[in-house]
Amino acid sequence: GVRRLNVDTMKSTLEEIERRKQSAISAIKDAFGTEKDEDGATLFVSHHLDEIEGTYWKKYLDSSRPEPKRVLDILVFQSHWGEEDDDGIDTFDFTLPGEVTNYVISVRFDEAGDVEEIVMES
Repeated sequence: GVRRLNVDTMKSTLEEIERRKQSAISAIKDAFGTEKDEDGATLFVSHHLDEIEGTYWKKYLDSSRPEPKRVLDILVFQSHWGEEDDDGIDTFDFTLPGEVTNYVISVRFDEAGDVEEIVMES
């Protein structure tokens, strides 16, 4: 009995993590360029397009000055965490590949599992 329950709980948590990763990326792409996202992915992309050399962008996006929205296509999942626990699934962080920045796009979920906020953080 008990062991089986734990396996099911782990499995459903893993499924929820995957769902939230997809949900977070969709929310980032939907919000991008909107007024309410000026402190989120929009700021993250404009900051990094200004700060990072063209050779980096050419490597990942075949263009030394890619269209801003294309930067979202190379975001990589970094971690998820919670207010009370490092393994929590309240917040999901995404960043650029290749350890080129300390900044992340942080996506916060509410208790119902819906995206609540998207912000750029370091």
